[in-house]
Amino acid sequence: MKAKRFMENAIHGWFLLMGLVTVGCVLLISVYLIISGIPAIREIGLVKFLFGPVWDSNAAMPQFGILPFILTSVYGTAGAILLGVPVGFMTAVFLAPPGLKSAVSSAVSLLAGIPSVVYGLVGMLVLVPGIRRIFHIPDGSGLLAAIVVLAIMILPSIINVAMTALEAVPKE
Repeated sequence: MKAKRFMENAIHGWFLLMGLVTVGCVLLISVYLIISGIPAIREIGLVKFLFGPVWDSNAAMPQFGILPFILTSVYGTAGAILLGVPVGFMTAVFLAPPGLKSAVSSAVSLLAGIPSVVYGLVGMLVLVPGIRRIFHIPDGSGLLAAIVVLAIMILPSIINVAMTALEAVPKE
């Protein structure tokens, strides 16, 4: 009994130590990035950096504004939510019957385990050429492709949350 308790404490301590090391590494990386970026922010100015509408580092007078990148992230996230939430909720409603749920819920859970790099690769190899052909544009990599890939990536989480919420509703 004491040996088992000792092993449990040793493993608990090991996982705690590894968790603290991981958090420490993330904090060190963050501190490094902040310290490395301070000289550039001082030269450019924080407001000009955050709200500047142009990023042109190769110009005669370089400009370093990241507002377009921030807005693209916001638009992409909002678009993915607008597309993914209704589809995910309707999928959860469709999967509500017990027989269908047991058959498909494991497939939905498998989707959650796919790395985001794989989603991005499939998006670049399948979705981007498809957008290029459908809309007859020279380059299909844009906000639409990002929104669709992000919407597909968030579907497993939305479906699982919606299925759990639907199961909590009383039958009557």
